[in-house]
Amino acid sequence: MDNEYRYTNRAGTPAVAGEQAAQVLRNTYGLLAMSLAVSAAAGWFAMANNVGFINPFVVIGVYFALLFVNAKLENSAWGILSVFGITGWLGFTTGPIIAFYANLPGGMAVVNTALSMTAVVFMSMSAIALVTRKDFSFMGSFLMVGLIIAFVCAIVTLFVDMPVLRLAVSAMFALLSSLLILWQTSAIIHGGETNYIRATVVLFVSIYNLFLSLLHLLTALSGDD
Repeated sequence: MDNEYRYTNRAGTPAVAGEQAAQVLRNTYGLLAMSLAVSAAAGWFAMANNVGFINPFVVIGVYFALLFVNAKLENSAWGILSVFGITGWLGFTTGPIIAFYANLPGGMAVVNTALSMTAVVFMSMSAIALVTRKDFSFMGSFLMVGLIIAFVCAIVTLFVDMPVLRLAVSAMFALLSSLLILWQTSAIIHGGETNYIRATVVLFVSIYNLFLSLLHLLTALSGDD
């Protein structure tokens, strides 16, 4: 057995492997914090300049193009810039959406509640993975299938006016995004994910989808949707 795996910690995990996982986790959280700041700045810029709604297909098209670029650069320092490209774009296109909800009666309170709930869910899911140390890799296939179904249903709502379906899609994305945070954090601490750039994108997109889903659900419950 290689020397780097000879010593184990109290949990029975190879010491070096555990140190590597801890480093990936630190890098992921650090890059995630910067990504959230970039996204918030881009959203503020869009709101301050009264940028109108951007065509959903343009949003999706640019988003997937940036994801493709990120996948090509995720093993280099340029990958960090591609992360900021993704988060900046999503923040910029979300600015008009937040402005719309904020201008509804009681909308600012709903926006703040959605932000608070998103933060609580993120910290809770992360804490479960970090404290229990349980391996949640078994959820991978379920999450993949669920996200595909939710995405297809979301596309349908762009063509068909079905309020109930929109609420169902928001609920699906809220649940799946929460579980994805748990799954990705678990993958990092168990060595299943060693690329912090890729992990950051997964966590950011999960937070993004969770926030927008909660914003829609809370607005609907308040009777303003």
